[in-house]
Amino acid sequence: MHAAFKRVKFRSRTLSLAKLGLLLFTFGCATTTPSKPQETTAQQRSAPAPTEQSNSAVIPQASISSLDALQRGEVPVTADSSPLKDIFFDFDRADLRADARETLKADADWLKAYPSARVEIEGHCDERGTTEYNLALGAKRAQAALEYLATLGVGSSRLSTVSYGSEVQVCQQHSDDCWQKNRRDRFVTKLNQTN
Repeated sequence: MHAAFKRVKFRSRTLSLAKLGLLLFTFGCATTTPSKPQETTAQQRSAPAPTEQSNSAVIPQASISSLDALQRGEVPVTADSSPLKDIFFDFDRADLRADARETLKADADWLKAYPSARVEIEGHCDERGTTEYNLALGAKRAQAALEYLATLGVGSSRLSTVSYGSEVQVCQQHSDDCWQKNRRDRFVTKLNQTN
């Protein structure tokens, strides 16, 4: 009789847990209407996130690499809403211009606000020059950005580089304006797999 009592008691607990699960499911799945996204100014986009967000476990959504975008048939352009902005280079140069340093300072502030985010820095070149030369130049450009971000306090273990040389273009015309758009570093956020 004692064993029968234990079986009834066990079934009773199972039934109670099932009821509790059903209640949690029913009340936990309330529908909400998504709020309308607010437009942000350029200053708001470049400002670091509030401190309370930087301590939370939530990290920004990963973005896709230029190569992945190209394989999807998309133009590998950084969205205006992206918190990390592209930087641009002069012809045949890998040193950081003054405007690139300012952009990197804003990027560093954002990265400090989200310490669990990792970034891959893509180095790109215009179409002029050999494939080998442009791959080397793209690598130098990406490395220049990585080193500058490290001097601004972003841990270099969170940063990686890749060079696409002139293989992934955002502009296909043969003009100075177009070539300037292709001489860039692009920043791709990655989800931290160790968290």
